[in-house]
Amino acid sequence: MARDGMHESVDFEAEGLLEGLSGEHREARRRLLSELAADGFSLDELRQAVEEQRLALLLVERELAGGAPQYSAEQVANLAGLEREYLDRLWRALGMALPPPDTLAYTDSDLDSARRVAALLAAGVPEDGAIEVARVLAISMSQVAAANRTMVGEALMRPGDTELDVARRFRGAAQTLTPMIGEALAYVFNLHLREQLRHGVMDAQQVAEGRVEAASDVTICFADLVGFTKLGERLPPDELGTVTRRLTELAGEAAVPPVRLVKLIGDAAMLAGPAAETLEAALSLVEASEADESFPLMRAGVATGPAFERAGDFYGRPVNLASRLTSIARPGSVLTSEEARDAVGDGYRWSYARSRKLKGIEGEVKAYRCRRE
Repeated sequence: MARDGMHESVDFEAEGLLEGLSGEHREARRRLLSELAADGFSLDELRQAVEEQRLALLLVERELAGGAPQYSAEQVANLAGLEREYLDRLWRALGMALPPPDTLAYTDSDLDSARRVAALLAAGVPEDGAIEVARVLAISMSQVAAANRTMVGEALMRPGDTELDVARRFRGAAQTLTPMIGEALAYVFNLHLREQLRHGVMDAQQVAEGRVEAASDVTICFADLVGFTKLGERLPPDELGTVTRRLTELAGEAAVPPVRLVKLIGDAAMLAGPAAETLEAALSLVEASEADESFPLMRAGVATGPAFERAGDFYGRPVNLASRLTSIARPGSVLTSEEARDAVGDGYRWSYARSRKLKGIEGEVKAYRCRRE
């Protein structure tokens, strides 16, 4: 059946797309189906959306996609000037499943993005580097999208809504909010890039050799919630979510530049930066958990040494050591390596916590407990 005029000729009731509804909600679905059909959705797409209970989301999906799909992967690659295999790698790095060959699954927005990538490659950005950035962006934007989906959903839903009400309201919100969110993301990106460049180091030899140092000394802090596993067994999901949100808040507040919040891993936060500032962040996190009676105690491990930075994350001995020190630290305490203690210097009270043999760490490690003066 042709798309043009399909909404005028289809009997949605006979197709079984109005079953289980009555009154206002039945009429609202009929009108929504007519609007979607007029917008180019096929009967099969409408039937599948009804079965999956996501009919009210089709309009906002189309809005976020930047229009109806009209290109195959081969067409996007040719028009953008990319190799088809590279386009597939890029799509997978973004966390998207590859559509079947020759399926018209890509929109004008997808084509514009592919062209931007082609321009970056032409300017000298390495192919693998662009893939790596795409992968990091996908992970970060997935979290941003999840947070916005929940927030917007809670703000826009109304008791007694019909599917038509929700569909129109969500599409309107996408039309209004998407440009604003894009500008906000660009602003935050520039803020953090500026801070990292401000505290970065590039000596004359690096400039002369045209390179950026792959590994450098850094102080790593891991901090986790004590007893979080047991807490997860007895708290309902919404209360557990409140705890993890509070951890995100505390870690973000503690990571004052040049310290950076690298990532959150379940019940733990990883921070990185210069020795003194990172130790301050570790102490602040633990102290904040002690000051909040409704929040679990935290403990932290801090280690200093050369680490390799890749895709915004760190790898190497100080990362592994900080993690192991955290696992043996007492609740409400900060445990550091000898190198971290020596790098920080005066201004704190130190107590020797004896030499330890830690899993995965070569040799014995001298551990020190740190407190404020």
